[in-house]
Amino acid sequence: MDAETKDLFRLKFYKVALHLNAVILLAALTVMALFIAPEPYRIPVVLAMILLVAYFAITFRRKYHETRAWLYEHADTEKGDKKPP
Repeated sequence: MDAETKDLFRLKFYKVALHLNAVILLAALTVMALFIAPEPYRIPVVLAMILLVAYFAITFRRKYHETRAWLYEHADTEKGDKKPP
């Protein structure tokens, strides 16, 4: 893998890692909102946040698989690297 491709992979990996961190943080905030949110808004806020977590989780999974496929396309095959199962 040349230097430009490595830099591009670092950027792709960084984006995926930040996306995963957002999913985890939002899930934790959802649990906290269940206890902290004011009573009349508690259920709607928690349901909205659950939907947001689900959306971010689905988009994270899609981006993760795209980045993984990109990596296997650009990986060095000279060293005996194998394709994903």
